[in-house]
Amino acid sequence: MSAFETKRLPVERTVVAPDLSDVRVLLTLKGGSMAHFELPPGKVSAAVSHRTIEEIWYFLSGRGEMWRRQGDREEIVPVDPGVCLTIPAGTQFQFRSFGYEALAALGVTMPPWPGEGEATVVEGKWAVASGMPADSTKAGC
Repeated sequence: MSAFETKRLPVERTVVAPDLSDVRVLLTLKGGSMAHFELPPGKVSAAVSHRTIEEIWYFLSGRGEMWRRQGDREEIVPVDPGVCLTIPAGTQFQFRSFGYEALAALGVTMPPWPGEGEATVVEGKWAVASGMPADSTKAGC
């Protein structure tokens, strides 16, 4: 049996994700992990695909768009507070933030993030916006 834990959302990012978004790592159990993802206003993430994990994202603030592609299926969906979406393993995805507020989401990763080599950078729908952090650690949650 896992011990129960409690954690407050960190003020500063924990790591920079392979997609270049800021990540605040929350908690992990055997079956999954949770993190807070944030992309500053006017920025575009790098497009990535996960090798083995699946994710569910729930958007908390900001507004933007999420692009997802699986084989021949491709779509762009508007995202803002209250939108929840899935990113199945192998899905190529990219997101961008509009307006004056950061685009923020809670993400559940199943199983927990395995580490380096999980995410592969792919060709995305949009050019990555300049000004992303120069100290990317290529880590995830």
